[in-house]
Amino acid sequence: MAPRSMVLTILAAAIAATALAVPPASAQDPKIERQDRPKAMPEPPAKTPPQRGPRTRNLDFLFGALKAAPDEESAKAVEARIWALWTATPSDTATLLMTRARTAMENKDYDVALKLLDAIVKVRPDYIEGWNRRATLYYLQNDYEHSMEDIRQVLIREPRHFGALAGLGMILQETGDDRRALDAFRKALAINPHLDKIPEMVKSLSEKVEGRDI
Repeated sequence: MAPRSMVLTILAAAIAATALAVPPASAQDPKIERQDRPKAMPEPPAKTPPQRGPRTRNLDFLFGALKAAPDEESAKAVEARIWALWTATPSDTATLLMTRARTAMENKDYDVALKLLDAIVKVRPDYIEGWNRRATLYYLQNDYEHSMEDIRQVLIREPRHFGALAGLGMILQETGDDRRALDAFRKALAINPHLDKIPEMVKSLSEKVEGRDI
């Protein structure tokens, strides 16, 4: 854990960043807007249920329940509980920084969001959602190299992170690596068979990479 003085210094710098003037969307690098992208990386639902009980034991149970879910509604309820555990902030500092980072991303203040997320992963490198959210931000900025590195950090900490695996598949598909994209999507579906749109992507890529069945 970082010393308290370091945490306070990083927190102060990150919060100060939110006061920086950010150019309007039209004045930013046009690569950032990504109006040509019809899809987005998987993200947690707007509202998640409260976290209860030991985190690791809960996750193990929930991943089993996710595979066994009898219908879409049940699966989405379990999925929301998994996201709740992943996104639960480990400290008041992380909570404040993440709240500001989410607001900045919603407002397309990407420079500010990046400074805040940098602070989160520096203060709490054990917090998976800090890495995952920064990976999404890099993806929106077309910075696939850094996005994939953050996804790697997520998967080191949680190999079952279906959102990160699906995001990896999207990047690989956009960069023309269809075979590895298909592998990533299949791994995501093996963990969460109820992911939105991913089955269709698997079907399309399977036909493209492996050919149609005769």
